Order: sequence, then C-alpha cells, then structure tokens
Amino acid sequence: TNSGAESNEAAIKLAKWSTQRKQFIAFIGAFHGRTMGALSLTASKPVHRDRFFPMMPGVNHIPYAYCYRCRYKLEYPSCGMWCAKILDEVYLDTFIPPDEVAGIFVEPVQGEGGYIVPPKEFLPELKKIAEKHGILFIDDEVQAGFGRTGRMFAIEHFGVTPDIVSIAKAMGSGVPIGAIVFNAKYDWGVEGAHSNTYGGNLIACAASLATIDVLQSEKLVERAAQLGEHMNKRLNEMKEKYEIIGDVRGLGMMQATEFVKNRKTKEYAKKERDKIVELAYKRGLILLPCGRSGIRYIPPLTIEEEYLDKGLDVLETCIKDAK
Repeated sequence: TNSGAESNEAAIKLAKWSTQRKQFIAFIGAFHGRTMGALSLTASKPVHRDRFFPMMPGVNHIPYAYCYRCRYKLEYPSCGMWCAKILDEVYLDTFIPPDEVAGIFVEPVQGEGGYIVPPKEFLPELKKIAEKHGILFIDDEVQAGFGRTGRMFAIEHFGVTPDIVSIAKAMGSGVPIGAIVFNAKYDWGVEGAHSNTYGGNLIACAASLATIDVLQSEKLVERAAQLGEHMNKRLNEMKEKYEIIGDVRGLGMMQATEFVKNRKTKEYAKKERDKIVELAYKRGLILLPCGRSGIRYIPPLTIEEEYLDKGLDVLETCIKDAK
C-alpha cells in the first residue's frame, strides 16, 4: 500500500473477505486513518469525522485500557481487566452478535489518542476473546512499528500473535509505503479482490529494505529501548518538579506526558499544553500534541543522546515558563 490508512483499508477488506462477516470492534481514542473505512474505525477527535457521515456501518467502539482515566472508575490491577472482559461479558453478550464480527482493530499503544500504554494483560485478554468467537485480531502498528517502542513491533511487548498487522510510516523512512502482514490462511484467494496502482512501487520497496537493513545493522531497535529508558527517566524527573504533569507513559522512544490543572481532579490542561507547544516552537523545538492534553515525544531513532537531552532541556524550560 502507500500509507497507513490504505493498509487499514486492506485489513478491513481482508477481514470481511476471509470471515464473510460485516462488523468490527474498535476503540475510543483510536486513530486508523482518514479514508472512509479507516475513518469509521477512528475515534480520537470529532474534527476527523465532522461532515463525513455516514460512516461505514457495523463499527462498534468501546473504551480502551486507559488506566490513568479509567472509564469504569476502577484501579489496576484489582480491576481484573474489566476493560477487556466487558467486551465478552457485556457487548458481545447483549447487542453485538459475535458471529457477525470480522475483526478487532487495536493499537498496542494508542497514538493520536494520547500514547496510552495498556496493562500487560489487556491485549492477551482481547486475543483470547477474539479466538473464542472466531474474530480476527488486527494489530495497527502504523505509528508504533519498526523499532519505535524498543521492539520491532509494539505487540511484541505483550506476547500476542495477531492475525493481521498493518504497517506504514517508519517502514519507508519518509518514502510513502505501507503493507499488511497476515496469516496465509486468511488470503483473499481470488486474483483482483484487492490491489492498488502504486502498491509495491520499486523505489518505495527499495527504501523500505534499506530502512530494515539500517535498523538491524545499527541496532536501532535496541538503541530505542535504551534511550527510551533515559527519556522516561527525564520526563518522570520533570513530573516530580511540576504539578502540571499528571502522567508520564510510553514504551521505548514513544513517550508522552499528560498535562492537568489539578492532579487530584485530573482536569485537562489543554490551554497550558498548547502554550508549551507554542513556546517550544519559538525556541527551536517542534512538539506534537496527542490526546486531549498530552504531548508525544518521538525523536529519530538515530538521534544523539546529547541532542535528545538538549531537546528535553528546552521542553523543561517551556513547562516551567508556561505555568
């Protein structure tokens, strides 16, 4: 494919074709792309969907495992993974016919939704439910894949084997390319059931192969794990100093902070977050928001540690000055 959205469109089609089912499960906070099928799975910001209704029918959204803001007002681990079990015990038992669900789309770490890392039991429990009902487990690695989290793919942190994996972004180091990887038993089986004009473009494929070579030869995946620990440590040190930081979370070099007006009430500090982003830009540091009041930190896997620290130093001054 040519992008993450196209990869997810292909995953939708493959799941429908191979299961002969029409419905999907996706998560609140998810981002899977802006083409109509992928957009129907997306649920992170109203602006993405505004004026584009109707969406693809048959998509059911449920809450993600967002422990910092648990939708069920429970505490981990005493919650017993209710955020996963509710899918089987309530949703699939009351109003979503399980034998009509083709796939569950999930990001191992929610990207646009706030860089939310679920508890280690969440994805295995979802996989267990999916297998029980013959539902395909579809892993969206478009943002988290290719070493970003300190593993080649983020799903590896959770010990789950997906049925379909959608990939793109870092796959081509800036050259537009994407793909889906899947168990061969789910193949379309009919020539022409799916294709696209530039899928398999030679230049894009060469760039992707070169990217994989560099990831392996320069041990960038392992480096992401090491520098990610350093980033997380620095961000947690800032959290100890500044009350506006409510949460620090991430895997590898996919880290984030969530800003709040009050740590007890966890009221979103969106204006303050936006001010930090503005100050950072004026000081030569580009930051990208995520979630309702978060900032994501995703430096290049090749960044030198001194430049990483310089960026974190600028970030800290912006947090201090934005108070």
